[in-house]
Amino acid sequence: MGFLDHLDELRRRLLRSLACLLLVFLGLSWFARDLFALFAGPMIERMPGQATMLAIDVTAPFLVPLKLCLLLAVFLCMPYLLHQLWAFVAPGLYRGERRLALPLLFSSLLLFYLGSAFAYWVVLPLLFLFIASMTPEGVQMMTDINRYFGFSIKMFLAFGIAFETPVLIVLLVRTGAVEVEQLAAKRAYVFVGCFIVGMLLTPPDVISQCLLAIPVWLLYELGLCISRRMRKPPRTSDDDLGLESGPP
Repeated sequence: MGFLDHLDELRRRLLRSLACLLLVFLGLSWFARDLFALFAGPMIERMPGQATMLAIDVTAPFLVPLKLCLLLAVFLCMPYLLHQLWAFVAPGLYRGERRLALPLLFSSLLLFYLGSAFAYWVVLPLLFLFIASMTPEGVQMMTDINRYFGFSIKMFLAFGIAFETPVLIVLLVRTGAVEVEQLAAKRAYVFVGCFIVGMLLTPPDVISQCLLAIPVWLLYELGLCISRRMRKPPRTSDDDLGLESGPP
């Protein structure tokens, strides 16, 4: 394919991706209010008494649910978007590169979904329960929906990206940037680093920091185990000459 043919192929892939996003967004926008109620459930269910969420900005009750629908459309369409990207890039890759890239692409998407689900089902409920229990007497807990939206999306992204640790470990080992033994020897430093990352990416409370640091530590160990199994055997001199070793 020539340069213009590649541009035409890229244009068609982008148009298909945008059409998919638009269709899913339009379908979700019909249920925007219900989706936001489900999205805000981890906090609303743990607010004390008759406390409710607030909408300080005039357009927040309309725009925030629509922004949620747009991000949810990207979240749901991600497999199709990555498929379009893969279909455009794959013809230019070697067979060994395709054999490695496709499982890593699938596993990275799955781990991101798992990290976001972990943040929604485990981290946010425990975090808001802790915050509600620590609210001083005489202070009513009422949060703006725009601030809650931004905070929750940051938590989803933080845990989704943190759950990509095994993919990063496998890539570092497979590319030869580092050896598995070197990563295993730095286990104590990584353990401390996980808590530092949890401190930087989560609110200043012990619960959310531990809920991020401990899974990242376990995923780091999982990445080491997978890297040991996927490590290439050492090449022999016969392999370098293109010969097959065997019995005489």
